[in-house]
Amino acid sequence: MRKIILYTASSLDDFIARKNGAIDWLENPEVIPGGEDFGYGAFYNSIDTTLMGNNTFRQVVGFGGPFPYQDKKNFVFSKNKRTSGHEHADFITGDPALFCREIKAAEGKDIWLVGGGEINTLLMENRLIDKLIITKIPIPLGSGIPLFHDADWKSKFQTVSTRVYEKGVVQLTMEPVQ
Repeated sequence: MRKIILYTASSLDDFIARKNGAIDWLENPEVIPGGEDFGYGAFYNSIDTTLMGNNTFRQVVGFGGPFPYQDKKNFVFSKNKRTSGHEHADFITGDPALFCREIKAAEGKDIWLVGGGEINTLLMENRLIDKLIITKIPIPLGSGIPLFHDADWKSKFQTVSTRVYEKGVVQLTMEPVQ
């Protein structure tokens, strides 16, 4: 069975973006080692599908340039039934948990949960995240879009590996406790 993997970066205080969705803090050369991809290249080659919320999708498209995941199958969750398509993404307006259960059972490589906070929380609540790879950037934001929104889930994760990078960046890999 395919795995859904949340691969993301978060601030020291667990935000994935500023309140306005900006991720400029991820480009800080005083904290982010130049040329370091934090395993992104290898991870990207291990997946064939991405999942993301509509706000995250709009943010990615707003960066300009070509869509960064053109070589993958991309699904965007939206509450708006009138959401129009995109040449590189299919919009899912039905039950995200049901859709994810079905896609996990299909043939293929692993699935990247790109985010954001709402879809991360929904999939966590439904125990659909099989692995977390969180790269902690030692910058506090004070406020922003949280990695997970308030929720009452019962999932527990254990750290299976940590990697410390230059300048204090730490990557945690966690899997659910069975």
